[in-house]
Amino acid sequence: MTSPNPSPAVEEAMQLFKLTPPFSQETLTQQYDEARRTWYPSRYAGLTNNPGKYMEMYKKGEAKTKKIQAAYQLLQTYLNTQ
Repeated sequence: MTSPNPSPAVEEAMQLFKLTPPFSQETLTQQYDEARRTWYPSRYAGLTNNPGKYMEMYKKGEAKTKKIQAAYQLLQTYLNTQ
C-alpha cells in the first residue's frame, strides 16, 4: 500500500526517475538503468577532443550518477516499507 504523502526526499527521487506512485520495483529498476546509461561518466570520452570539456562533463556525470544511486536506494527503501 502506498503512503498518500511521501517525504520531500522521496518525491524528489521519484521526479528524478519520472515516477509517480504507485510504482513497482521493476519500473524503478528500468528507470534506474536508463538514468545510469544516460549519465555514466565515461560515455563522455568520445564526445570531445578537448580534455577540459571532457573533465567538466565527466565530473557532471559522476555527480549525477551519485545522485541517481542515492535516489535509487531511497526509493528501494520506500518500496520495502510500503
